[in-house]
Amino acid sequence: MSALPRQAQASAPLLEIGGLTVRYGKALALENVSMTIGAGEIVAVLGPNGAGKSTLLKAISRMQPSQGTLNLRGESIQPLAAHQVVGQGICHCPEGRRLFTELSVLKNLMLGAYLRRDRAAVERDLDFVYSLFPILRERAAQIVSTLSGGQQQMVAIGRALMGGPSLLLLDEPSVGIAHRLKLEIFEAISKIRDTGTAILMAEQDAQSAMRIADRVYVLEHGHVGREGTSAEMSKDDYVRQAYLGVA
Repeated sequence: MSALPRQAQASAPLLEIGGLTVRYGKALALENVSMTIGAGEIVAVLGPNGAGKSTLLKAISRMQPSQGTLNLRGESIQPLAAHQVVGQGICHCPEGRRLFTELSVLKNLMLGAYLRRDRAAVERDLDFVYSLFPILRERAAQIVSTLSGGQQQMVAIGRALMGGPSLLLLDEPSVGIAHRLKLEIFEAISKIRDTGTAILMAEQDAQSAMRIADRVYVLEHGHVGREGTSAEMSKDDYVRQAYLGVA
């Protein structure tokens, strides 16, 4: 994970998405979606169920075929397989966690570093994960299936971090989690950003997402309907009514 201060980040986008289109058979899931993610920023993608948020993240991590432009640091990642994208610094924490529930916390975390050979850096990143989520250090030997939903989400985020990402994709990190643990997870996401790691986060809890995000895209029916800074979106009447519950 990069340690560059935010002031020193380059102005060119870390990831540039242009005209992204995804189909499931004849059904159009995403159509002509364009957005950018800068180094060291949190970008939130809001939208209802079925809007295409998960599909967007799967297309970026190359778990889902797509058409259009996906440029990481100016180079196309469209031809790459999913494991090659991880090697380029994009790590995906999917909806539903997808953990190895009969393995320990530590083994799940270390599986995130499977492609890495920089063992000293891996150990530093493990310490960082434990600093974000101290409960995981206490329960490193515990079988994941015995953890609470919120603790399992911490393992899922930690496993993605163990890949050493420059861009972390988070799909619904707060869904189905107790309020106290949700606050802890969003605080951790902010700390991850502060290390210089960019985060693209699909989230239904618009208030929590906008509280920590730098910029926001609203995805509806497979299209980007609105975009702007969190401050701008918090004043947008449609976003306030549809996503923040404010008249």
